[in-house]
This record gives sequence, structure tokens and C-alpha cells, in this order.
Amino acid sequence: MPGRPAAPRTPWRMALFAVLALFFAVSCDSGGGPQNASIFQKELDALQREPEDTGPPALRRTLEVPVPGMATMVDLGADSCMPCRMMAPVLDKVARDYRDRAAVVYIDLGRHPEQSARFGVRAMPTQIFYDKTGREIGRHEGYMDRAAISEVLDTLLAR
Repeated sequence: MPGRPAAPRTPWRMALFAVLALFFAVSCDSGGGPQNASIFQKELDALQREPEDTGPPALRRTLEVPVPGMATMVDLGADSCMPCRMMAPVLDKVARDYRDRAAVVYIDLGRHPEQSARFGVRAMPTQIFYDKTGREIGRHEGYMDRAAISEVLDTLLAR
């Protein structure tokens, strides 16, 4: 009948949506077992993992810088700074690598803003390196990778 409005076509669309949603939910379910894990997860599981460090924390959070009698690296940053947050795992690994040989110190300038004037910080993060006598050897502003930090610390330890 021409005068009668057409029935809404939404019920079949809703049914199709429900069927597709169910299909995707079932196909994306890993099933909980390793035999159904994605190829990417299998590759991640196959990667060799670093041994877990269960000792005391190697990264020092102190304001006593430089550490007497040790080569020292001080990282000055803040939790609100993205490059500083990117440095956190690097600092942790370097601190573990050089435990008992060199001190790696982190100072949070968000919690201790007075320290930026003490160290003359112009940008975050700033890394300052001290030799065993406590003399400043050099500084770097911005993100610094693990290899570059290790190179400087190895040079300081060889003196």
C-alpha cells in the first residue's frame, strides 16, 4: 500500500551486528592455551629474557652527590617529563650493570626543585658525570641511551 510507511529495517541490521560481534569475539579468544596463542606472542615468549634482579635496588635516590670514592652519574629529571620517563628503564639497567663499581643517582626535580639551581640544570633530563675524586667530568642534556652512558662510565672507571 502506497500510503503506509515502510517498516524500519533495523531488526535485521541488529541481528547481523550481533552475529558479527559474536563471530569476532569467538575468533579473537585465545582459548587460554599456548597452542592457540598468536604468532606474535609465540615470538615474544621465544625471546631470551634478562635474568631478574632480586637484590637491593641499584638505582640510588639520594641528594648526596657525588658519592664519595665512586664514579658517579647523576640524572636530574621529573615524572612529568617524557624523555625523563624514557630514561627510567635505561637508568635501572645501567645501575644494575655498574652496581658496586659506579653510583647511578636519580634526583626528581619535581620533588626537589631547589636542586636544579644547585646543579645548574637548563634542560631535563640532565646527566652529570663525576670521577672518583668528586670532580665533574662532563654533562649531557636530553635523552641518553644505555651504550653512551656505559661508554662514559667505563672511561671514568678506567682512570
